Amino acid sequence: MTSRFSLDHRLPSDHLARTLRHDVRTGLQGPHKSLPPKWFYDARGSKLFEQITRLPEYYPTRAERRILEVHAGEIARLTRAHTLVELGSGSSGKTRLLLDALTAETSLERYAPLDVSPSALRAAGEAICREYPSLRVAATVADFEAELPVPPAGGPRLIAFLGSTLGNLDLPQRTAFCAALRASLTDGDALLLGVDLVKEPDVLVAAYDDAAGVTADFNRNVLHVLNRELGADFDPEAFDHRAVWNTEEERIEMRLRSRSAQTVRIPALGLTAGFGLHEELRTEISVKFRRTRLVRELARSGFAVRHWWTDRKQRFALLLAVPV
Repeated sequence: MTSRFSLDHRLPSDHLARTLRHDVRTGLQGPHKSLPPKWFYDARGSKLFEQITRLPEYYPTRAERRILEVHAGEIARLTRAHTLVELGSGSSGKTRLLLDALTAETSLERYAPLDVSPSALRAAGEAICREYPSLRVAATVADFEAELPVPPAGGPRLIAFLGSTLGNLDLPQRTAFCAALRASLTDGDALLLGVDLVKEPDVLVAAYDDAAGVTADFNRNVLHVLNRELGADFDPEAFDHRAVWNTEEERIEMRLRSRSAQTVRIPALGLTAGFGLHEELRTEISVKFRRTRLVRELARSGFAVRHWWTDRKQRFALLLAVPV
């Protein structure tokens, strides 16, 4: 089995530490405080997110999985991919539906997951080697926001970017990401993209502000990460969780609102951050898409959408796009 699994470290050993310091320094010193959502996901945050995916209010994971259950075979027949590349693979849970379909088509030879976590890649990769004896797993430790090391050989390649992770990027970031991805693809390759769709604001807000308070704990977890990694003295309970629908941008914004005027010290950066009463720290954006707008956006980056599938309630979409 070990001969079929490889792990390529593309990140310097201090990459995450340097990136965290940069993000905190720039994000907490501007007039509108913000942090990228990647810092939710330490071990505790990842467990909390797994709980979120099982909550009744949080529909995206179930909706995307249902689409894959119905259409994975069709995706396999359309792409006949020899290599499946997954960006931000994590535990590779939903990916097994694609692996089952592609191996049934006898075309798939290699699974190439990309993630920032070597432990998650190793655990998932070794499990997949056991479950799929004919498959090679070539995992890469990489940060796709900084670099997109798509394996250059083994085509045709299917690039899977699931979970509506694209929605965590604002328009300039999405444009740069899609352009970089398009530059790495060639004829015969395809992109499988999962996106959450615009719908009633009350449904969207509930998905990010559940009655049990799990998402609130998940949101505050970023403050625990800063305390541990940078020696900060945030009191997570001094911040209220908020999920807000931004009508103009058509996105959910997760925020932490300061319950009082306070000053937080971050010794590792030699930095103090002041928060006024009810001042907010934005911790995540989650853009929701409309078909026409997204098709046009992808076209500007050199992709043509060939297929578009939704769940029964049209809450979530999977689309198959090709480079043109």
